[in-house]
Amino acid sequence: MDSPQNCRNAGANQFGAAIKVNTGFRVRVVTQVFSGDGLLARAMRSSALTVAGFGGSQVLRLASNLVLARLLFPEAFGIMAIVSVIIQGLMQFSDVGVSPAIMQSKRGDDPDFLNTAWTIQMMRGLGLWLAACALAWPVAQIYDAPLLLQLLPVAGLSLLITGFNPTRLDSAKRHLRFGRVTAIDFAVQIAGILAAVGLAWWLQSVWALVISGLVSALVGLVLYWVFLPGLRNRIMWEKPAAQELVTFGKWIFLSTICGFLFNQADKLILGKYLSFSVFGVYNIGFFLASFPMLLGNMLTWRLLIPIYRELPPGESPENFAKLRQMRFAVSLALLALAALFALLGGWLVGVMYDDRYEMAGAVVVMMAIMQIPQIIVMTYDQASLAAGDSRRFFILTLAKAVVMIAALILGLEWGGLMGALISYGVAMLFAYPVVVWLARRMRAWDPLHDALMALVGLGIGVLAIKVNLDAVSELARASGW
Repeated sequence: MDSPQNCRNAGANQFGAAIKVNTGFRVRVVTQVFSGDGLLARAMRSSALTVAGFGGSQVLRLASNLVLARLLFPEAFGIMAIVSVIIQGLMQFSDVGVSPAIMQSKRGDDPDFLNTAWTIQMMRGLGLWLAACALAWPVAQIYDAPLLLQLLPVAGLSLLITGFNPTRLDSAKRHLRFGRVTAIDFAVQIAGILAAVGLAWWLQSVWALVISGLVSALVGLVLYWVFLPGLRNRIMWEKPAAQELVTFGKWIFLSTICGFLFNQADKLILGKYLSFSVFGVYNIGFFLASFPMLLGNMLTWRLLIPIYRELPPGESPENFAKLRQMRFAVSLALLALAALFALLGGWLVGVMYDDRYEMAGAVVVMMAIMQIPQIIVMTYDQASLAAGDSRRFFILTLAKAVVMIAALILGLEWGGLMGALISYGVAMLFAYPVVVWLARRMRAWDPLHDALMALVGLGIGVLAIKVNLDAVSELARASGW
């Protein structure tokens, strides 16, 4: 008969062996999930790279923002916000949908199609720079800032530069291959940050931010051409390809105009209502609170068109179930990140910035809360683009833009800056029926997901306001409440 000690040793050995087997099994499962060339493997790798790239990018972005906030003055961030919104507006007002067209088209790997797309993109870049030059004087008059007359033509050169970016960047996105793209994006960001900090120390002017943008564009252009594999583009005009791009892109063109108005209406309108100093403080707060939305937009833009294309939700219950799992995972992760900023916004600003930016803490809290409705529904937008239905996507973005502009104006008139922040969330509530309409058309609507995430979001909002009540009350009083 075995002794009690021998029995214990045998049991321990068996337990250890079981742990080894279980651990080995888990390692194999994880390896299988992330390896291979299937949709799940590519999506998992792309998600991991996107999240890792976004996290690293935001750390660098935050570090540079902290340094620049000490080297420059709040008015510089206000003026640069106007420059940025005009440049982004030009990009979106002229977007003909080249990138999503390449991602969803059956001809997305055809050299003639890609070369025609690149030719259109290059012509667009030249036109955008000329438009930036033409807009400089009227924008300077509208915002009563003569410096914009000089800043906009120089900043617009970045549009000319990026117009020469190769289509191999879009091909990498089409096939969910983001390894080199993420590495290059890191290099581009580091180059821009180093240029911005060095120039800010030397010039002590908003020019540092403008010139660093050109540095980033040039570095990106060179690295995309040298290090991304794929077609070496040349000027070409194939009529069928151009017709497909224009047909698909006409609704994208209108959609991006509306998308710009939805996403940038706050800066366009608040930049006129507020002083550049207060507007600069608002942008610091928005910069911090926007992390969850930026990550969500990046994930949905990069992943959902290929996933919806290969797993149409209306094709089978299995596809819908897989998309539901993905949707819950994305929404919960983004809501957790939004909760972090909503709860700790005031503390973060107090730790990282000086007293000039104190009010930005309450802005972080309120903006993080008011972005929750948009986070909940953001996984629906790309379903129509994946199906090639850019018209319905335009209708959705138009509805969101209209309600956002109306809500911001009414919010400002009713409650100043605090009213504008609240209107950000209210606008998405009014746009929700249109979101449901599009999602149902694509057979992608998931009411269970929306209801559960709304309850989670409501809990986050109530708790965040309770924790930061003093800062929120101070912002309300400063807004004339």
